[in-house]
Parts: sequence; structure tokens; C-alpha cells
Amino acid sequence: MIGRESKEANDLFFTCSLIDYIARKTKNRRAVVVDALGKKNVEKIYELADVYHSDNIETVSEDFIQKSGLSSGDFDNVAAAKYAVPSHWDIGKVYKRLILGIAREKKLPVIDALFDAYHSFVSDKIDDYNSSFYYDAPQNILNALLTGEIES
Repeated sequence: MIGRESKEANDLFFTCSLIDYIARKTKNRRAVVVDALGKKNVEKIYELADVYHSDNIETVSEDFIQKSGLSSGDFDNVAAAKYAVPSHWDIGKVYKRLILGIAREKKLPVIDALFDAYHSFVSDKIDDYNSSFYYDAPQNILNALLTGEIES
């Protein structure tokens, strides 16, 4: 344990935050970003998160954008937001909790759970900053993914 969370949780938090940062910067959906990065690069980010976290996130993101050949898209959930926009760190925490829950419930490796999370309908709900879904309890978000429906 490092601080209040395990190294795995901290590394996943950074990985998810970087994915969100890249998505905002390139105006792409999060699934597009993870697909462009590919499993190899996502694993690298996760494995070296403590190193990358010490570096400037702008530099790290630019390096991975260049490596993956990710081009600009037209998905700008930040500009579309009518209310306060959560930071990439805030959203990284939401995805971290979701991914750890998926890994636990489905007995998947973390990286496989990450791809599941970003390719689920729940990802679109989390990234809609005009709703309050990303503020829901972590268990509710996980349950929505597992059951395929959002409880009202």
C-alpha cells in the first residue's frame, strides 16, 4: 500500500486520468482513445504510471498521441457541458473504481476490464457532463454496467 490505496489502484487512476486528458485534448470518445493507444501502450502506461505521473501530463499525453497516430475528432463533451466540468482527475477516479469493480466481479485482468469499461454504454453516460451519472455511487455505476441498465 502507498497511502490510502494500493499501487494497482494508484497506477490505474493515473492511466484513466491520462486517457481522459488525451480524449479531451484530441476531442475523441474514450473508446477511440483506448483503441488508438492499443493494449500494448495502455499496459505500458499502467506499468509505468508512477514514472509518467512524475512527468508533465501534457508531455506524456503528446508522446502517446504521436506514438498512436491519434487524430483529432469532433467529440467535445467539455464544450457541450452546461455546468461545472469535472477534471480529468475526477473522471479518472470514476473509471478507476469502475474498472476495479469489473475486474473483481468478472475476474478479469485490469487491462481487460479497462477495455470493457471504455467500450460499454456506461462510458457514454459517464462522459455526459450534463447529467449527474458520473457522480453516482461507484456501486451504482458498476451495477449499471453489469446489468445493462441504469436504475432510476
